[in-house]
Amino acid sequence: MAVMLSSPIVSPLGINIDMNKNLGVSYSSFPKIHAFRVCNPLCIRKSVVTVVSSRKNSGSGLASEDKKLLLERYGYDANEFASQSKKTRRKEEERNSQKQEEVIVQPRTTHRLLQVLAGTAKRKKLLSLKGMDVRPMMEVVKGAAFGILQAAGGCPTSLRPGRWLDLYSGTGSVGIEAISRGCSEAHFVEMDPWVVSNVLQPNLEHTGFVDASVIHTARVENFLERADKLVGKDGAFDYISVTPPYMEVDYEVLMDQISKSAAIGENTFIVVEYPSRTTMLDSCGCLEKMTDRRFGRTHLAIYGPKWAQKPRKS
Repeated sequence: MAVMLSSPIVSPLGINIDMNKNLGVSYSSFPKIHAFRVCNPLCIRKSVVTVVSSRKNSGSGLASEDKKLLLERYGYDANEFASQSKKTRRKEEERNSQKQEEVIVQPRTTHRLLQVLAGTAKRKKLLSLKGMDVRPMMEVVKGAAFGILQAAGGCPTSLRPGRWLDLYSGTGSVGIEAISRGCSEAHFVEMDPWVVSNVLQPNLEHTGFVDASVIHTARVENFLERADKLVGKDGAFDYISVTPPYMEVDYEVLMDQISKSAAIGENTFIVVEYPSRTTMLDSCGCLEKMTDRRFGRTHLAIYGPKWAQKPRKS
C-alpha cells in the first residue's frame, strides 16, 4: 500500500519521513501500515500522521525486526542506527561513572574547644574534630562523672591512684582528665588512625602526658577479646570509661562483653555515657550500678564495687 501525503510522517522511532520521496523499496515484506491524517480546519498547523504496525508485538513499541525494516524502507542504515544508540548509552554510562568518582571528600579539620577541667593540666585546651565524626563527652557530664568517682574513692579533690581505660577515646579528653586528676596511667582505645595521629597524640603531647599513656589503635570489640594479653602484668583496670558513638553500638552486647573481659575486676569503676531510650542493666558482672543521671538527651551510668555503694534509704 502506498501513501502519498504532503506533510511529514512521524514514525514510532521519532524519524520524520518524507512520503513524497520515491525510495524504490518493495513493500511486500513489510507489515501493513495504516496512516491516519488529522487536521483541524479552524487553524493552520502541521498535520500529524501516526504510523501503526499491524504486526503483533508483546513489548512496548515496534519489534526489533519491524524497526529494522522501517529504517531500511526510508533509506536508513539499521546497523548504523543501532551502533549509534549503543555508543550514546555507553557515553552516558561513562559520564555517570566519572561523576561518581569525582565526589569531593571534605578534608578533616580540628579546633581547640575542649579543655581539661581540673588537676595538673587544668584549663589546657584540647583538639577536637570539627563535625560529628567524633563526639566528645560534654564537660558538664565529664565533671559530674569525676565528681562521683572522687567522692566514692573517699577523696573529693582527686581520684584514687590507679589505671584508666578510655574506650572509644577519640580526642582522649576523658583519659587525659583522669591523668590530670591523679591516675598513674591511661590506656586509650581508638580505631581511627587519623584521629590518633592528628587529635589524640597531639593532645597528649600538649598536656605532657605521653609517658603516662598507652594508645591502642584497634576496635573496642577486638581489644576486649584480647584484654588478657593487652592489660599487662597489672591486671584489671581501676577505671573504665565507655563513650561510644550512640547509633553504632548495641549497649546490651557491649556491656556483656565488658563484664566478661579481663579488663574489669572486683574494684573497677565503669563510667558509661548512653542516649535516651536505652535501657541499662542494674549490674555489669560483679559491679553494681551506683548512679544513673540524665543530662538532656545524654545519660550517665556509673557501676562500681559493693563497698562504694551508698546506703539506700529505706
